[in-house]
Amino acid sequence: MPVAADTLSAGRKAGYYLADIALRGLIGAAKAVPYRWRVPMMGWFVSRIAAPLAGLRRRIRGNLALARPDLSGAEVERLCRSVPDNAGRTLIEFYSGEDFLKRARAAPLTGDGVEDFLAARAAGRPVIFMSGHFGNYDAARAKLFSMGHPMGAIYRRMANPYFNAHYERAIKSVGEPMFEQGRRGMTHMVRHLKDGGIIAIAGDLFVQGGEELRFFDQPAVTSIVPAELALRYGAAIFPLFGIRKENGLDFEVFMQKEIPHSDPLTMTQAINDGLETLVRAHMDQWFWVHRRWKPWLDRGIAAGALED
Repeated sequence: MPVAADTLSAGRKAGYYLADIALRGLIGAAKAVPYRWRVPMMGWFVSRIAAPLAGLRRRIRGNLALARPDLSGAEVERLCRSVPDNAGRTLIEFYSGEDFLKRARAAPLTGDGVEDFLAARAAGRPVIFMSGHFGNYDAARAKLFSMGHPMGAIYRRMANPYFNAHYERAIKSVGEPMFEQGRRGMTHMVRHLKDGGIIAIAGDLFVQGGEELRFFDQPAVTSIVPAELALRYGAAIFPLFGIRKENGLDFEVFMQKEIPHSDPLTMTQAINDGLETLVRAHMDQWFWVHRRWKPWLDRGIAAGALED
């Protein structure tokens, strides 16, 4: 659980501090390279150096064995390289300021939900964007800001407090307000929504206290809070994603159609289904490194299901 630096033991504090120095050095060195080379360079480094050392390829293989057992061995190995590559590109894009923002703002806004979104805003309705750890999710946020649709977004504090300090500054450079995950952040986010604002939530993580729904035909514990907020405050809810284009540098911002109001479980399952459809079309752009499926009491994924 993320904690303040002054509450850490001396050993953990030193470990986090040294790790942050290494990360800062890596990011600083990458930023000295022109943007068109910086982004693929960081993708290569995370894919070929960091991911194997951190055991991320094992995590990817386990998730794919569970969710896509139909894939060939060659395709699994390709994804073990391309998924961390996308993650590395996304990381350095967070720290690239205007170079990244220019490309995100220039992205075309497409999808079946765009017309209904504009109508909802014209009518003064609050809006919830459901996104995921796919492509570069901040590209979509930057695009909507540039169109005059500022939004608040919830984020998770990093466990390393030294890294978190500059990570927060980087993600806030896209636009504010930002709401830190937790009771206080949730209170501010709800107030922003009640006032007719737009909020963005990444809904593709295992959430303690969530409901067991389905994702890739597997039980996946998912928060239904966004759907509950939409029903409570009359908010329109749209899935929104930043899809990385084939050149690896540019984006398409894609808005799926509005999720009809019904009940929280049905609405949240529709969000999961929409994300799954997109991931199946762009398998290398979803963060298969996450522990999306976990053992959960006597339900969900069996404890050994994700082991090689």
